[in-house]
Amino acid sequence: MSSTTIASSASRSAAPGPALWSSRLAFILAAAGSAVGLGNIWKFPYITGENGGGAFVLVYLACIAVIGIPVMIAEVMLGRRGRHSPINSMREIARQEGVSRHWKAIGWLATLAAFLILSFYSVIAGWTIPYIFHALQGNLVGMDGAQAGEMFGQLLASPFELTLWHSLFMVLAVMVSVGGVRHGLERAVTWLMPALLLLLVMLVGFGMSTDHFGTALRFLFEPDFSSLTAAAVLVALGHAFFTLSLASGSMMAYGAYLPKGVSIVRTSMLVAVMDTAVALMAGLAIFPIVFANDLEPGAGPGLIFNTLPVAFGQMPGGSFFATLFFVLLLFAAWTSALSMLEAVVKWLEEQGMARRKAAISGGLAAWLVGLTTVLSLNVWSDFTPLDSFERFEGKTLFDLYDFLTANVMMPLVALLTAVFVGWVMKKSSSEEELGAGSMHRVWLFVLRYLTPVGLVVLFFYNV
Repeated sequence: MSSTTIASSASRSAAPGPALWSSRLAFILAAAGSAVGLGNIWKFPYITGENGGGAFVLVYLACIAVIGIPVMIAEVMLGRRGRHSPINSMREIARQEGVSRHWKAIGWLATLAAFLILSFYSVIAGWTIPYIFHALQGNLVGMDGAQAGEMFGQLLASPFELTLWHSLFMVLAVMVSVGGVRHGLERAVTWLMPALLLLLVMLVGFGMSTDHFGTALRFLFEPDFSSLTAAAVLVALGHAFFTLSLASGSMMAYGAYLPKGVSIVRTSMLVAVMDTAVALMAGLAIFPIVFANDLEPGAGPGLIFNTLPVAFGQMPGGSFFATLFFVLLLFAAWTSALSMLEAVVKWLEEQGMARRKAAISGGLAAWLVGLTTVLSLNVWSDFTPLDSFERFEGKTLFDLYDFLTANVMMPLVALLTAVFVGWVMKKSSSEEELGAGSMHRVWLFVLRYLTPVGLVVLFFYNV
């Protein structure tokens, strides 16, 4: 793409119209929808359970402040300043700053990470759909642990069924993306996010009606630092980074549609607060059920698809609340998938594709790669191509995708972003977007000195 084409595209994107969010609230809902995903409702409760509860939550909140919010502010700022896809935003900003064009590698890495994550995220998100039907049909009633494990095992063992749900979920994402910013993304999150929050409030309300809500409160908010290990601190650091949908091009892509005059700092902080609140509310919804049924709070990933179905099946009104819970999971996954797809679709549009064709092409490509994840769970479960390397011994293609994106690409993108914005980009440029003053100075100090340290530790720990 020529510099003339990029400049022309930037002019169109910056102009008022359907290429921008209609309001600050629309962006907040979209960004919060991107951040609020399976990580909040599925992963956060069980890693809290595994790492001792309240002390882990405090460390997690500190990590959100030191890494999550500073990087989010930087990514949204780059998106709004570039007004392009992450790839072309970084190319244009590097040109404006008079630095090497190779900094566009940040955009390439972020977009590739978004694409790979979407490919297997769609498969995992698809698991929620059959569980909605199971709950509606009352199939969870009276279920014991062995039956729950068998149900989940049968799902994973069927390439046909996994492909069906993977396909349906990807179609849901593409249908929204085809509509563009105003009529697709914004309209979807305007309905999905309030619905998600309503479902969560209803589930927390049910948790409050049990005799074990106080136990859940103490578990989440009473810190026991004797149970906090160095490994738990690193888990908190990692989850604080990943839960905000950072380093995958999502926030940069959404930031490109943010109108001038909207405070990036305040808006990013509000998104982080909403994301954290949803994670804590998910804990308050899940743990009363776990404790009421004498289940293990640190049950790992199986907490959602093996443990909770047993709990729902044993309690009054379990089918109703199980349906609400799995619909909640589906909505959370859907809003996150939209932002990952957008990073790819925006770039395809800049290559000259119409929006509809770009959305279908991006979704189809991710769907095809996702089929390798489907097969990794059954037919190709013994295919571990990097066994010759001890670090990757026994890892399927799905495991390798997850490792590459979560442990290598995303921390690297975030680190390069912190270095570029904190040290390479002119201070006056970030002041134009964020405003001068004490808030800017604090943010820049944290981004320059604290955030990179945390990301380097995370990178080497994970790799």
